[in-house]
Amino acid sequence: MTERKPPGVSFESWVDRQIREAEARGEFTALAGAGRPLPDVTDAPYDELWWVKQKMAREGLSVLPPTLALRKEAEDALAAASAAPSERAVRRIVEDVNAKIRELMFKPPPGPPLGLKPYDVEEIVRDWRERRRTA
Repeated sequence: MTERKPPGVSFESWVDRQIREAEARGEFTALAGAGRPLPDVTDAPYDELWWVKQKMAREGLSVLPPTLALRKEAEDALAAASAAPSERAVRRIVEDVNAKIRELMFKPPPGPPLGLKPYDVEEIVRDWRERRRTA
């Protein structure tokens, strides 16, 4: 809608005219979801952020407290370290996540406790070497 409501014209008739002209131009044909029923949300309590949550779900996003996000990152780092191609890569991955763990240990953010301590790099490298020998 690019034009402004002219003075002296009632808002309802101006809107009705806009809709009628858009229909005549075919702007309402082939809309996504046309002909399908609306999703049943009547039994859910009202949530003013429903559209934000739906958008995040469609985009595959999630928002976790910093401590939970770091727990997930640490878990992913251990998996990446075990699949790393070299000892140098294992050390870099574990040292990077250890730096983040130490930072949150000394400056705890709001939310649940971290519950992690820095990993023993040498132990993880030793485990990595063992898995390489047996594979």
